[in-house]
Amino acid sequence: MNNLKKIGLSALAGSMALATSAQAFEASVAVESQAVYSSAQGNENATEASNGKGIGVDTDIAFSGSGELDMGWTVSVSHVLDTDGTVANSSTQMAVGMGSMGTLQFNDVGGASTNAIDDVLPFAYEEPWDGTTGTSEFNIFGAAVNSGSLTYKAPAIELMGATVSLTADYDPNANQDAPAAGGVGADAASGEAFTIAIAHESGLTLGGGAMDVGDTNGRAGEQGATGYLKYSNGPLTVGYQEFYYNAPSNAADTDGSGYAIAYSAGDMTFSYSVENEQTNAIGATAALEEEEMSAIQAAYTMGGMTIAASLYESENVEGVASTKYEETELSVSFAF
Repeated sequence: MNNLKKIGLSALAGSMALATSAQAFEASVAVESQAVYSSAQGNENATEASNGKGIGVDTDIAFSGSGELDMGWTVSVSHVLDTDGTVANSSTQMAVGMGSMGTLQFNDVGGASTNAIDDVLPFAYEEPWDGTTGTSEFNIFGAAVNSGSLTYKAPAIELMGATVSLTADYDPNANQDAPAAGGVGADAASGEAFTIAIAHESGLTLGGGAMDVGDTNGRAGEQGATGYLKYSNGPLTVGYQEFYYNAPSNAADTDGSGYAIAYSAGDMTFSYSVENEQTNAIGATAALEEEEMSAIQAAYTMGGMTIAASLYESENVEGVASTKYEETELSVSFAF
């Protein structure tokens, strides 16, 4: 969903005092609610895609707060609840800003820096893989270290008209949810990952990252990598990204690439994006057909309301030749 727009709603009639060692702690809450009409009519292969339609509603409530310690460090917390049907915790982090030493972030549910760049291509509404019935590998970079992990964000480096950003993720229990405070998680290997981004004042950004998860007796390790470039010039943004995923437990590796273009004119944004995935051969098992996912999208924003439409199309779904899936979505969302 689109980024939540925050407004300063005071908590408990104003600011809350954390302790005598901290100054005032300011809290806020933001809400985004979305209604979506989806239609998947006309698909010929019913075993790969349903031919239904319907209206769904998704509402997120985000709580956030920040405060400053006497020594100048800052502490911020963020907590997002997804209230679609049942209330679920979809994102929780605590970050400690250490001034010139960078930022240390504790990712209880989501928040790893590597997972944040799984798909950075520009789009007006959602990623192309959001409208397919298949399982996309394009969006799993950093997922293994996304919860119960620690992220370090180094201070930005200014160099020859460019800003260099570096991050590192460490998860002592990769592919597992974070344990309760004071508890221990299930036995699992640790995982490490990093990202780098170089944003030039010309509008060109180069970035990428790598992830490595160790072996255990019950699960082979896994590796992943991604790289991208984006260029923005006024209302126009274009992007290209590649990924590689070395699957665990001797499963087939996957790689792919994607490109996208987005154009904004006032309150309107238009985009066209294409992403391809290839499941490679393993042993005597041949490679699957290359899957292509594409989307044509438009969005109109008026204050806190956004109206969007997307036409999705997938070819060779799940690597099965000639299996096609098409879906249309119409969305209206409100952010407060």
